[in-house]
Amino acid sequence: MKVKFVGAGPGDPELLTIKGHRALSEADIVIYAGSLVNPELLNYCKPNCKIYNSAFMNLEEIIKVCDEGISQDRQVVRLHTGDFSIFGSLREQIEALNALEIGFELIPGVSSFLGAASALEIEYTIPEISQSLIITRMEGRTPVPTLESIESYAAHQTSMAIFLSSGMVDEVMAQLIRGGYPPQTPAAMVYKATWPDQKIIRGTIETLDALAKEAQITKTALIIVGNCLGYEFNPSKLYDKDFAHEFRG
Repeated sequence: MKVKFVGAGPGDPELLTIKGHRALSEADIVIYAGSLVNPELLNYCKPNCKIYNSAFMNLEEIIKVCDEGISQDRQVVRLHTGDFSIFGSLREQIEALNALEIGFELIPGVSSFLGAASALEIEYTIPEISQSLIITRMEGRTPVPTLESIESYAAHQTSMAIFLSSGMVDEVMAQLIRGGYPPQTPAAMVYKATWPDQKIIRGTIETLDALAKEAQITKTALIIVGNCLGYEFNPSKLYDKDFAHEFRG
């Protein structure tokens, strides 16, 4: 038996992967991130599956449940929101499992920055406008390395998906402007991307803070910035009839 880490996706239960669904449906024990994961996903579990909400557990308690479950030859699933590789506190859990010589398997999920892009009907990477995506967060109780400040990243003026910062929109926008983004650069917030109560606000770097306050969005939202949100675009060469290459997507 191994502990199976499953990425739950951004919210819509149908965005769980087939492999993740199989793991949930076979689980004897599920530890899920109750403050973020859509509880409808638990409908995929067996009736006798034991459910733990990690919103009320510390690391030691989570690992203890995993250890006891595996020692009893029961299948344990650790259900994370989105994909656990992005701000998922994954490393500390697998290091603790390694210390106990407990095996694990990682089953990736659809991250919320992907769900947000679909909600906004955008492509982050547009030829000659943006060919990179910066995924980052504002410094809060968790420090951010000096070279990874939002202000320093703003110098690139490319597409940005900013996690865990919706309660600090004013400072995020100020850092973006100080770093080099023009104030008129398109910006958006997506609250609970792909959930039934999803909410989208669109504006610019200079207007987003006021719009967020008006909408009373302070948590569970992604900030998206960049000209990928604008009307300008250039077609790729992928489907250009005059462009020869070996494969098309």
